[in-house]
Amino acid sequence: MEFKDYYTIMGVARDATQDEIKRAYRKLARKYHPDVSKEKNAEARFKEVGEAYEVLKDAEKRAAYDDLGANWKAGQDFRPPPDWNTGFEFTGGGFTGGDSAHYSDFFESLFGRGGFGSQRAGGGARHSQGQDRHARVLIELEDTYTGASRSITLRVPDVDAQGRVMTREHTLNVTIPKGIRGGQHLRLAGQGSPGLGQGKAGDLYLEVEFSPHARYRVEEVDVYLDVPITPWEAALGGSVKVPTPSGAVELKVPAGSVAGSKLRLKGRGIPGATPGDFFVVLQIVVPPADTAAGKALYANMAEQFKSFNPRGKLGV
Repeated sequence: MEFKDYYTIMGVARDATQDEIKRAYRKLARKYHPDVSKEKNAEARFKEVGEAYEVLKDAEKRAAYDDLGANWKAGQDFRPPPDWNTGFEFTGGGFTGGDSAHYSDFFESLFGRGGFGSQRAGGGARHSQGQDRHARVLIELEDTYTGASRSITLRVPDVDAQGRVMTREHTLNVTIPKGIRGGQHLRLAGQGSPGLGQGKAGDLYLEVEFSPHARYRVEEVDVYLDVPITPWEAALGGSVKVPTPSGAVELKVPAGSVAGSKLRLKGRGIPGATPGDFFVVLQIVVPPADTAAGKALYANMAEQFKSFNPRGKLGV
């Protein structure tokens, strides 16, 4: 997928004010409107300009786009990295200008499922409650096993006095409850947008996901760990020590185990009223034949097991 440079499409500088972007859109919309334009590919250009404006007119979408696009250029192959939108604090509310299906695959990949559109408070009310805000945050897997208190800094898109988009930091202390699961939300009362007049502040909802872990991977409430074992441990069985987020355990490896075998530790996954399980996935590691003695040992094994054909089912 090609990265779309919305600033180039709109013909504005990357530091353009919101008013400059609005004026550029009005000019281009008149120029390429399919009902009046005689320009070649007017309909496609009108749609492209509309998509760019959908992002750049909105401080929240624009800040996220700017952050993601800092290291990308038009024409480069593009795939949004995992968790690219983590750490941004947004108001809730979907799109400000229609369905994402009206726009390109590039737009859909960024904003089609994220609910990044702003939902501004209506005018006229002298007192109204502030908007709720939302952010996606990453926590360590170990935090859900024990519970934790963490300081989290979010980036809040805003518009400065000159009409340019900027981000400010919002740092808060968060209590992470034991047993929280990926996709669940933490509600921080009064940490959303301030109210109007005597209206109460809105709430902040943090959607929790787990940071990629060097050892473990999480699938819903279950946790998986690849554990290397030797060929003799697989063939003869034995006991191996394996780490888990709640502490190391001794695990019995059955004789005759094969690579990919899963051994379950019941209840050692994500904690909860019905806890998940912890799965050890066996990976057989073959020692290198990098000494004369090692080569002789492998040659002896080849002689001992010469009737064994691991490729027999392949018909060759």
